Amino acid sequence: MQRPRVGIIGNQYLINDDYPAHAGGTMNSEAIACVTGAMPLLIPADPRFVLVPELLESFDGFLLTGGRPNVHPEEYGESATEAHGAFDRARDAITLPLIRALVERGQPFFGICRGFQEVNVALGGSLHPEIRDLPGRMNHRMPPDGTLAEKFALRHKVRFREDGVFHRLLGAREVMTNTLHGQGIKQEGARVIIDGWAPDGTPEALYVREAAGFALAVQWHPEYKAAEDPVSRPLFAAFGAAVYGWAGQGAARRSA
Repeated sequence: MQRPRVGIIGNQYLINDDYPAHAGGTMNSEAIACVTGAMPLLIPADPRFVLVPELLESFDGFLLTGGRPNVHPEEYGESATEAHGAFDRARDAITLPLIRALVERGQPFFGICRGFQEVNVALGGSLHPEIRDLPGRMNHRMPPDGTLAEKFALRHKVRFREDGVFHRLLGAREVMTNTLHGQGIKQEGARVIIDGWAPDGTPEALYVREAAGFALAVQWHPEYKAAEDPVSRPLFAAFGAAVYGWAGQGAARRSA
């Protein structure tokens, strides 16, 4: 049986400050291949190359990855400032309508970091440009120095809603996570349910209310060592089960 296909949203980079490329972290592909059991395929998130309707028919699920560029604030009715950082309007043009279509179709997706923020914006929410500038908030950004293991080290607790989606999925009210983000949710979008928080009140986990399929996102990076991390593995395993379920429904429809 052919493995289901998970589309991994790619990011734009300049190699050697000159050569444009689309790329995705190897740990994203590893998490999909090794934990969900699906086939990871990188998507060049740019409307010049792909269209949302064809993506919906080409993949069984989607991983909305992290990335340095932020969602442009015009997408939630605000003007860009220096604090908002860099942008990727091509990715905005793909992921935001893609998320809305996935929610309506019940097609599974899992959002990570920027992907978490994209889900909120796609459904009408807004973002803080810089969490660490808010009174009482900690610095959630990736440490500028150190090894990869040190940058992705567990740094704070996330507390889930009692008997909420993440509490039931992970079997714990609190877990330890890494933290590598600068922005965060200001106002949640329609149907966005915040289901987990950092100790400083920053939203860290969400799901889409009354979504017909798997529609979860987290602000941290569970793709790091996903196969061995006790929090990451069940998240990707649940996503994988949803992807296999969607693929099975498609196979049934084609053979009917």
